[in-house]
Amino acid sequence: MGFQPRMHNRIEGFSILGGLKRLSFPGMTADLWDVACAPEAGGFYLGEDPRLFIVLSATGDERRSLRLSAPGLDAAEAGPGLSPSLSYVPAGLGLRGEMRAVRTLRHLDLHIGREALAERLGEGADPRALSIPRLLQPSPELLPVARLLAVECEAAQPLLPLYAESLALALLIGLLRLPAPAAPMRAGLAPWALRRVVDFIEAHCQRAIRLEELAGLAGLSPSHFCHAFKASTGMGAHRYQMEARLARARTLLKAGRLSISEIATETGFADQAHFTRAFRHLSGTTPARWARLHRDA
Repeated sequence: MGFQPRMHNRIEGFSILGGLKRLSFPGMTADLWDVACAPEAGGFYLGEDPRLFIVLSATGDERRSLRLSAPGLDAAEAGPGLSPSLSYVPAGLGLRGEMRAVRTLRHLDLHIGREALAERLGEGADPRALSIPRLLQPSPELLPVARLLAVECEAAQPLLPLYAESLALALLIGLLRLPAPAAPMRAGLAPWALRRVVDFIEAHCQRAIRLEELAGLAGLSPSHFCHAFKASTGMGAHRYQMEARLARARTLLKAGRLSISEIATETGFADQAHFTRAFRHLSGTTPARWARLHRDA
């Protein structure tokens, strides 16, 4: 399943044009919105995970503007004119937005789970940088990247998830200006820790496994665990779990006693379509075609 944003919001004066366009991948969700705005539209947002709010375009009269404010912060305002901009909203920051003279707005919301940040950025995710809001930054060098991600949200057949994930991470790293770690960790997990973690993943691969669970088994912080696990296995923990699920699925496919939909359920996928997408992504073919080729082998 794709990442589901954990948030609370209250908005007034907006109506959606053309429906939500969503692109989800492990730990992240990108939502592309086209909305019509009342003369004084606005609202309040509070998220449990970090969020990028990207204004791609706006129409209205020349006085149009957007004002973002939060307790303890100086308000940021884009206007008159409301040019494209990027905002980083840390987890737990209650943000209020007020619009003036805006007729339509196209914007991209990128929600990023805290566990996904730790897994993908590791030691590059400076906790101080991730706690500082950056509101309505013009960032002309990043806007082309944001528009490429918007294209993926609208695409009938998006490219490999790695492409959209890379665009999303580029936006986050570029806006926060996260530097490379001075001394990247290269050491892997101790043999006992690797065996304990691998055994746990293989035993529980059909359910969602939290990063903190695996880090606790190894006696490490989540960010240290991510580095060490990848150094030991050559892949992230989420990818390893997905490979374990698909290895179990291949065994069941080869046995031929269950239908593909039953195998999808047995191996922890949301439905047959989700299972087929994941299988094709990592195996290069569909479950049905793989079964035909290997059942008699």
